Amino acid sequence: MQKLTLIRSITGLVTMMLLSHGVAQEKLERGKDRIDVPAIGTGLCLHNVFQSGMVLQRDKPIRIWGWADEHEQVTVVFGEQTQSTKATTDGRWQVELRAETASSAPRHLVVHGNSKKIDLENILIGDIWVLGGQSNMEFEIAKVDGGQLEIVSANFPNIRLFTAVQLNGPDYQKSFPLIHQWSDWSRRHNRQGYWDVCTPQSVRDMSAIGYVFARRLHMATQIPIGIIDVSRGGTTVETWTPLGVLQTIDTPEVNRQLTEWAERVAQFDPQRDLEDRVRQFQERAARLKAQGQEIPADAVPPSDLLPGPAMDQNRPGNCFASMIAPLAGLQVKGVIWHQGYNNALQPNGHALYYQVFPKMIAAWRDAFQDAQLPFGIISLCTADEPQVRDDYLRKIIDEGIYIREVQYRTFLDLLNAGDKQIGYASSFDQRRSWYHPQIKIPVGERISCWALATQYGMSRDLRWLPPMLKDTRVEPGQIVLQFDTDVGPYHDGPIEGFAIAGEDGHFQPATAKWQTVNRDGQNQPQQLRSVIVLTSPLVSAPIFFRYAWGRNPLANLKSTDHTDLPVPTLRNDTFSIADLYEKYTGKKSVIPNVLDGRERGELNRAVQSEDLKRRITEAQDLLKANGM
Repeated sequence: MQKLTLIRSITGLVTMMLLSHGVAQEKLERGKDRIDVPAIGTGLCLHNVFQSGMVLQRDKPIRIWGWADEHEQVTVVFGEQTQSTKATTDGRWQVELRAETASSAPRHLVVHGNSKKIDLENILIGDIWVLGGQSNMEFEIAKVDGGQLEIVSANFPNIRLFTAVQLNGPDYQKSFPLIHQWSDWSRRHNRQGYWDVCTPQSVRDMSAIGYVFARRLHMATQIPIGIIDVSRGGTTVETWTPLGVLQTIDTPEVNRQLTEWAERVAQFDPQRDLEDRVRQFQERAARLKAQGQEIPADAVPPSDLLPGPAMDQNRPGNCFASMIAPLAGLQVKGVIWHQGYNNALQPNGHALYYQVFPKMIAAWRDAFQDAQLPFGIISLCTADEPQVRDDYLRKIIDEGIYIREVQYRTFLDLLNAGDKQIGYASSFDQRRSWYHPQIKIPVGERISCWALATQYGMSRDLRWLPPMLKDTRVEPGQIVLQFDTDVGPYHDGPIEGFAIAGEDGHFQPATAKWQTVNRDGQNQPQQLRSVIVLTSPLVSAPIFFRYAWGRNPLANLKSTDHTDLPVPTLRNDTFSIADLYEKYTGKKSVIPNVLDGRERGELNRAVQSEDLKRRITEAQDLLKANGM
């Protein structure tokens, strides 16, 4: 007990010191964080996720927990329910109340200890959805197309918003502080760890996709909705997966990643790092002086020892340990996930992604103690300039396309294995060249269709499944694709986005047309709009096809049942980018499955040459067809 009290006293003292030094002033010091409430307080306290204004999950046992003095009697009163327990030797206590149905009537949650009472108010019973991923999930509603209209309309007292605190490190955190955290990205402080009622003022910094998702769910059901945003920019799938889980994935890609990170952590020397940073500062100062420029008055040489790669947000397992573990055990309705950009920066990154992603989903379900937790996947969004016919092949050399494809493949694997709680929505049709495409509102709407159809009984009214490929037939001179629904282009004109290749693996853009059949008693051939026939004069014996194979793809095929659901990224080959290097240059990569800079440049030149040959051939055919 003395040790527990001492630890609590030190925690409180550190917090008081931070607050007393001006960090807690209303005008925050630029570049500093403000700790408003420590992760674990002294004496009787609740886990910081339990606050006034929150949503508690309906239809599941309500778990409430926190800390107190050793063996202290704790009583929790919620509505007509009362439960008592005693704190354990480490001070932790927990009660479990029976499940309750959804209610928008504000309630009190009262916690009594030996000498202290905590009274939370304005608590609703509804559904909590967790928002996971990286910056495209994190991207604020204030920064998207149409965002201002959403903001001024965001008067929803029964929607509650929560942005998780972005902690770091490999040690599993039990809770989180409530803070105002400085963001180098936005150059301002963000309020983290607080529940807020949804208003035009509070919603501005909320995830655009997450808010639109919550707004649609609430409008359709009138159930209180809470969203917890745990997304974090610049993160990889492996940081969101427990290290112990990663260590069970015995593949070369995962083993290599774990080994490299372990070496980086072991080799980091904080003192040498400080000396290097001081030297760099002095070299920059000397350059400025030599150029006759003044050294900024606030520029001082670094003096702090940094933790290095051990605390890096992308060290495998770190974000799970520091951002998911603090919420473990909280009852929630489900998760929506939008991520992949940083894994696309890893050579052959899709191989690791495919190995890790289903394990990550299972680990999150385990953390929230629901093996059937609904999990909706939003595919990787667009980046870079649009793919066109002139540079079609050059734009297929991008790891991000493979990430998008394995996200869909993971969805199919789980769905076909009987997982009725897995969801999927494409986002590549909301295209921009910036890697933060600001067209987020339709993406939030699309993933909400999955949730409303599968979790809220609206499957008869809403289609969420994309057009599904049922069959692929290789026939002489063509490939025939059978979908489960009619498909067509977004606008009048030809179907675009398919490529085909023969045994040599040399892809060419394909002409795609609906299959036509002659019906008995009908004079005109009929189009089967669920069947697409692929041909190319440059590929006489096609056996492979790809669709939407670009980071910002030339692709326009969607379902035609008055939805906007695009045909997802598809292929029937297994070629990696390194395989394409061998196909187009006749050489194997020095490192298996990974191209170095020279090899990537060589592949780019080879496919650019193929693009040029095709354009010349097409121009000659056009001239010939016009008698020229």
